[in-house]
Amino acid sequence: MFLVLDLVKNSLSTMGETFSQFWKVSDQKERGGKSILRRKSADEDEVTNYGTINGGDSAASCMPCVGTVSRGCINCPTCQGTGRIPREQEKQLVALIPYGDQRLKPRRTKLYVSLAVTICLLMSSLIIFFLFPRSIAVQPAGLNASSIVFNFTVPSINLNMTNVLNVTNNNFYPVTVTQLDIEVLHLSVVIGKTTKKNLLNIGPLRSGQIYYAVSSIILDYNTYNICTWIKIKVHNVLLHIQGTLTCSYLCHSEQLAFESYQYVDCRGNATLPHPLYHRPP
Repeated sequence: MFLVLDLVKNSLSTMGETFSQFWKVSDQKERGGKSILRRKSADEDEVTNYGTINGGDSAASCMPCVGTVSRGCINCPTCQGTGRIPREQEKQLVALIPYGDQRLKPRRTKLYVSLAVTICLLMSSLIIFFLFPRSIAVQPAGLNASSIVFNFTVPSINLNMTNVLNVTNNNFYPVTVTQLDIEVLHLSVVIGKTTKKNLLNIGPLRSGQIYYAVSSIILDYNTYNICTWIKIKVHNVLLHIQGTLTCSYLCHSEQLAFESYQYVDCRGNATLPHPLYHRPP
């Protein structure tokens, strides 16, 4: 009987040692699992998840592809297919943007290009319209005043006359008349010349008048007899006036030629005032 009691006692002590070892192993496993979970959460805090930027499924876009070789998928050189990068390298690495991302497609590009082209064409048209050189009209207005002196020693006529020249600026910028050259001819012979400089400044779309005086000497004997013959009531001399007007505008110089024929009373002095020439409407 004592032998049986000893056997039961030995078996109970063996079972107690077995259960104690089992509980120790289970406690160690639970502690190891908690430490693994804590380490995993810490690692998750140290990395940054980069999902899709086109509105797709972030879980599918961040699916690890480590060790996967496929025709339709390659590993990202930055995250090596994990979809995550360390947080301390977040500002040092460049994210990959798909080619079809909306941020790579500028909005209203055609509108901006069309608007820029339209503005350039409009500005060019306006510049060409306002700066395109137009004609400068030169029109002789005739005789303003004249004086006659006869030289009886040498049959000749000293003729001093003042003529008027109308100048019209048809441009949208000012014009400066820099020089005027005049020749007076009688019977195809030059009887007088004059030159004037720095005459007039004409504003845009305006007109101006130039008064110029010419001293001439007529040596023709027949003309002298006509002018001094008392029995003749009309004493007119036909003069041919040729001139060149030099104008400057926009760093450009232009010469305008003109000519006119006019009658001058060679018997006495005359004064014919001419009003300012106005442009026709």
